[in-house]
Amino acid sequence: MKIYTKTGDEGETSLFGGKRVKKTHLSIQAYGTVDELNSWIGLIKDNLSAEKNSFLISVQEQLFTVGSYLATGDNKKMMAHLPSLSEEPTKKLEKAIDEIQQLLPEMKNFILPGGSTLSSYCHIARCVCRRAERLTIESSETTDISPIIISYLNRLSDYLFTLSRKVLLDAEISEQPWIPNKKENK
Repeated sequence: MKIYTKTGDEGETSLFGGKRVKKTHLSIQAYGTVDELNSWIGLIKDNLSAEKNSFLISVQEQLFTVGSYLATGDNKKMMAHLPSLSEEPTKKLEKAIDEIQQLLPEMKNFILPGGSTLSSYCHIARCVCRRAERLTIESSETTDISPIIISYLNRLSDYLFTLSRKVLLDAEISEQPWIPNKKENK
């Protein structure tokens, strides 16, 4: 299989099933952003312990499934060949969030992203995840997209925020709260 096909040189690409669309099509933007997110999660995974790697590998696998559904458009015939969607991956994220939350100090302010490179990677992935969620929701206005996908992306961004905090806790780095400047009354 060749890496280059030259079929996209005119600004179009194919959804699963062969339908040609512009590369700016919402489905392409949504699954392209899921792909970007998956790459960020790979970077995070590569900087964590082997124990946490297995969980993030399962997240990456689920993101491939999500991307596959987004790449099918409304092609039900192609969807029949994809792994089935269930709420189980979302429940696993919720369980992981709950377990981490028990270890974290109570949040009393918004937290500024940063503190360590790895924590910053988590925040970038969280932002990319939110963009993927927004694009998926927008795409769902014209394409039949399972609400399971939207819930999963929403929960994944929550997990990435929680993971960013846990990374700092493990490294014994203090979180930087956002404390808005108070305007003086004149």
